[in-house]
Amino acid sequence: MDRRRFLATALAGGAAVLAGCSTPPATQAAPSSTARPTTTAPTTTPSPTFPAPQLTRVPIPPGKLTGLPGEGSLLAWTVDDGDDSSVVRAYTEFGRDTGTRLTFFLNGSKPAWTENADLLRPLVADGRIQLGNHTWSHADLTSLSAAGIQEELQRNHDFVQATYGVDMRPYYRPPYGYRNPATDAAAAEIGYTCPVLWYGSLSDSALITPEALLGFADQWFLPQHIVIGHLNFTPVTTVFPQLRQILDSRGLTTVTLDDVFVAPTA
Repeated sequence: MDRRRFLATALAGGAAVLAGCSTPPATQAAPSSTARPTTTAPTTTPSPTFPAPQLTRVPIPPGKLTGLPGEGSLLAWTVDDGDDSSVVRAYTEFGRDTGTRLTFFLNGSKPAWTENADLLRPLVADGRIQLGNHTWSHADLTSLSAAGIQEELQRNHDFVQATYGVDMRPYYRPPYGYRNPATDAAAAEIGYTCPVLWYGSLSDSALITPEALLGFADQWFLPQHIVIGHLNFTPVTTVFPQLRQILDSRGLTTVTLDDVFVAPTA
């Protein structure tokens, strides 16, 4: 952990600021009272585009996933649940507007994922936001039978495939991080072979202050970490610029799991 903190500090960098200027228009005579006023068609600014990181993907390691492999300057920012539709929207707009790559582990039972589907779908299609299975209703998998585990994962799988047109396999996040060999085996039978945990948390599954959240980001936004956040409460949406600044100052590149790993072929 000390080595990781040293790397994070050593990677500090600055952000360049670009300034533009324009020439003011020449002064024109005021139109007469009978002249027809001219109108200018409104201009629309296209959404910014951000290239995917150019990485050599590696096979998914066996067992649970808690971090990214090797030495580097990558960070997987993952966010769960979706209790608050406005937070899902704000996170999606943040990813769209800044190029921050995110992985959403969603519960399809929450209305946010239907309400924000039109906004989110293009970012999922181009890979900027990846979707992962977090069960349909945020169930504790260790309390369920094998059939119950598979029903939770399959129902969420079917919802996402119908709504977003993507297959989330093999990644799933067991709610609360609760898992054991029996849950792993049941999930693997339907293609969910990779339980994704984390190495650092924004600790915002419950309501915390923006200041506390930034403190956790400062602690855990480090190279090769998988960090967990939540789509449940609004304080995180008020500090997106500060969170982005931490990433930039440490030279960290955000990645999705699909950016880093390649799943085995069937």
